[in-house]
Amino acid sequence: MTRTARSQAVGAAVVVAAALLTVSACGSENGASATAAETPAAKHSLSGTAQKEKGSLAGLAVLPRGYLADPRANATGPFTATGFLNTWSADPALDRALLLNATFAEGYRASRLSPDNKKRFTLQLFKTGSAAKAAALQKGFWSQDTHDNPFNFPGGLSDARVEFDGGTSQSTAVAEVSLAVGPMVVEISVREVGAPGSNLTPDTALVTSLAKEQRARLTATSS
Repeated sequence: MTRTARSQAVGAAVVVAAALLTVSACGSENGASATAAETPAAKHSLSGTAQKEKGSLAGLAVLPRGYLADPRANATGPFTATGFLNTWSADPALDRALLLNATFAEGYRASRLSPDNKKRFTLQLFKTGSAAKAAALQKGFWSQDTHDNPFNFPGGLSDARVEFDGGTSQSTAVAEVSLAVGPMVVEISVREVGAPGSNLTPDTALVTSLAKEQRARLTATSS
């Protein structure tokens, strides 16, 4: 899943550098847990090889119980700046500048599907050079989309909306949270697609639960 289309560019204060960081992350995914009242409880399991890999952001990822691996190529795994810009960025020139200014070191993305395949969870982790740079990157990413419907999530940026996609003639319910925790930026979203008029509701309960646990894990790791 790509980031939603950007609505505006970040200000001219962003300095575009000539070179692109390509430091890669490698590692495993932790079958972590986070629950919402509506969410079935069953942990995602991993191969022994994946569990043994070290030194990656994967072990910091909090994932929803009961959700299944996304079969799409490149849905889950570590990424470099180049990989992010080529695969998920809707505005590569702008995101390149943001990542360079943040001294981006490594990233990790996880995508999961609900058991009924109606909801898609996405987590992105970005490791930057400092807490201040993480805060700037968080705001730079967030400001590129329109967020008119925040919900109650203290200490983070949030939005819940239902939008119509004219290209597919479908509606999408989106609940998302952005966090800056130490040098880390966290982006969490849950999307559900349905026919127009199907009364979709953004799953703010699940996103809130996951974001709280993700923040707690990152805080504990950095302390």
